[in-house]
Amino acid sequence: MPPRSRIRRMHRPKRSIAMLVWLLAALLGTFAVTGTAFAQRMEGDRAAAIGPYAAEITVRSQSESEREAGFTRALAQVLGKLSGDRNAAQRPGVAQELRRASQYVEGYDYRQDEGVSSRGSPTFTTKLVVRFRQADVDAVAGALGLPIWPDPRPKPVMWLAIDDGSGPRLVGLQQNNVARPTLDRAIERGFRLGLPNGNAAEQAAVGAIWRGDTAAIARISSRYSPPMQLIGKLYRDGANWKADWIFVDGGRVLARWSETGADARRTLATGADGAADALVKRYARTSPVGAPATQAIVFSGINSSADYIRLTAQLQRMSVVRAIRPVRATPLGLEVQLDLLTGLTGFRRMADENVFVEADGNIEGVTPVFHLR
Repeated sequence: MPPRSRIRRMHRPKRSIAMLVWLLAALLGTFAVTGTAFAQRMEGDRAAAIGPYAAEITVRSQSESEREAGFTRALAQVLGKLSGDRNAAQRPGVAQELRRASQYVEGYDYRQDEGVSSRGSPTFTTKLVVRFRQADVDAVAGALGLPIWPDPRPKPVMWLAIDDGSGPRLVGLQQNNVARPTLDRAIERGFRLGLPNGNAAEQAAVGAIWRGDTAAIARISSRYSPPMQLIGKLYRDGANWKADWIFVDGGRVLARWSETGADARRTLATGADGAADALVKRYARTSPVGAPATQAIVFSGINSSADYIRLTAQLQRMSVVRAIRPVRATPLGLEVQLDLLTGLTGFRRMADENVFVEADGNIEGVTPVFHLR
């Protein structure tokens, strides 16, 4: 939902205390609302996800149900790219926002990708390309306290050697298709990897890669910027493939890890995951939000049962609101206790000004007042 851009002075109309008391008595009821999904096609001969607020998702068809499911997966991918956290979708409050993904869509399109199967026959894959509104996604991430991996993001050089049984060989720029699983996975995680040109001197560095000589690789990589290297070797391990990885930043080893699997492509992709995890751990920053808290809030402008239904429906849609407990009717309005995932700070960030706004003149330590529009 859009972040709160400013606080407006509100004139509170006179209301009947009796009406508020009646509404308070009716608070045991449960109300629900349904939203209308919004999507808009974007122009272009070939759709592609560009930037951290766009994602490409493989879908089985262009049906509405498949598209809605694709929006959910796309938003999960975008939040993962924005935060650098591969498990962003499992964080508290995120699942509720994913169910509303269509509300944050700025535009979408489809793309048909052609390929060749292992038997040589043509294959066709449908991609759903989704763009989300930056302000909405930033508001969700901020309100839920997701870490933010700031731009510009570095582009480490990947020094990869592969031994398929005929001796280790460097994967340079000319062999980028071999490294494609790692390069594509890096894009999904919100950054990019580069490859060395693969000249004779760099080809000779295969031995340093194989023995994990990070200092030697850092020296030969000094012509590239930034001074970050993802060093990896892929080789046969019985019936499986094994990849050993080292991530180096400015000469300092940030992480070492190994992965084994039957599929060489999937095993290669783990290099991007480990590099992203190391970068996020060092460079991502968590948005300043409050701790979980129970907060009393007064809502003014409730003059009918329809107003009350609209208010409760909006509160139920806010992922930072974990529970709603009406307290009492006051001359100012209806006082409600809210269990908030990220405190009043997160609530303010997620408040939709089309529904209610914070009244001017609220004082720290005094129950805040929000006016229902």
